[in-house]
Amino acid sequence: MDYRTGNALKRLRLIALLTIPAFLSACKAVVLSPAGDVAARQRDVLVISTLLMLLIIIPVICLIVFFAWKYRESNKDATYAPDWNHSTKLELVIWSAPLLIIICLGGLTWVGTHLLDPYRKLDRISQDMVVTDEHTPLEVEVVAMDWKWLFFYPEYGFATVNELAAPVDRPIEFKLTSSSVMNAFYIPTLAGMIYTMPGMETKLHGVINSEGVYDGFSSNYSGAGFSGMRFKFHAFDDAGFDEWVAKVSADTDTLDDAAYQELVKPTENVAPTYFGSYSDDLYHDILNMCTQEGQMCMDDMMMRDMQTQAGGMDMAEGHGMGHMDHSGHDMGQMDHAGHDMDHSGHDMGQMDHSMGQGMDDDMQTDTPEAEKTATPADRQGLRGHGLGRDVTPLSPPQTDADTPATK
Repeated sequence: MDYRTGNALKRLRLIALLTIPAFLSACKAVVLSPAGDVAARQRDVLVISTLLMLLIIIPVICLIVFFAWKYRESNKDATYAPDWNHSTKLELVIWSAPLLIIICLGGLTWVGTHLLDPYRKLDRISQDMVVTDEHTPLEVEVVAMDWKWLFFYPEYGFATVNELAAPVDRPIEFKLTSSSVMNAFYIPTLAGMIYTMPGMETKLHGVINSEGVYDGFSSNYSGAGFSGMRFKFHAFDDAGFDEWVAKVSADTDTLDDAAYQELVKPTENVAPTYFGSYSDDLYHDILNMCTQEGQMCMDDMMMRDMQTQAGGMDMAEGHGMGHMDHSGHDMGQMDHAGHDMDHSGHDMGQMDHSMGQGMDDDMQTDTPEAEKTATPADRQGLRGHGLGRDVTPLSPPQTDADTPATK
């Protein structure tokens, strides 16, 4: 490579570096220019934390450059002291400065984490306005779908797809879930990101303080249509929000069970859609994963499990389990041969018999040793509430050809 070619390459590199700021100028730093109080407070935590860390980062970088320059090979005037190994003053500076910064960062993080907890109700609308009893929160139920966002407005009885709206200076309470996979709901100018998960409900509180149209999107990869999972968030004044509510309410489409089954199918880049009404308890059914006919809702299933457990505990208490039986024998003595237990009235053998699993004491005491052989385990499949097919633990599913014939 000749001298001219080398200079030309250097100039090209310089031009490329100079164009980087021009490209970056087109980026919008929405996180640093929020329109809501919660997002503004999160920005403050971010900026203060960055400045605190720069207090140690900048001096370290400057000292690295200074030492590299001062003790360069060509500087013959620099003092060379290979035996130097300790300085109390330097030790104090080196350890105390980072320690103080870490303490400040820890305090800031602790306060910010609890103050900006997404589940915590708002205590103020803006820096100059606190929340009072007159500020009724706007409740919005959010469902992350493949690959779109569904918003329910319980107060107004309608639903929208890929379009969200709220009045300025009114608290917003989001309840979020997912119809398929884990996702994340994020409006940078409003509040922080919050995850959505099927069968679970998360919450987010926020408020918008400036009118405008803002971007909302999914911030967690969820499949092929993830990049198009975006929506517009409209911040209106009171009159503008009332007009928007009237427009959506006037829509004649109803989001009933059949319409939801069509909507839940995976689609990409879905245009904003309005439903003037929707079926009662639809969000409840989505949250509890029972939108299809014949499915048991998760809350009903958990309630039955709780009732079953409570019934089992009542039965155990009624038969004296966990205490001494009526004959005075404790549970440890009941583990021996069953002669004494048979006279107690409420022993383990009679409890098993009452539940359809009787035991014959003569079989335990009079059976010859040769006949005391283990019964082969039942290898047939098990079926539970959440299993869609028979499953045999630790073995592959049996086919019809492998299943032994029954007489």
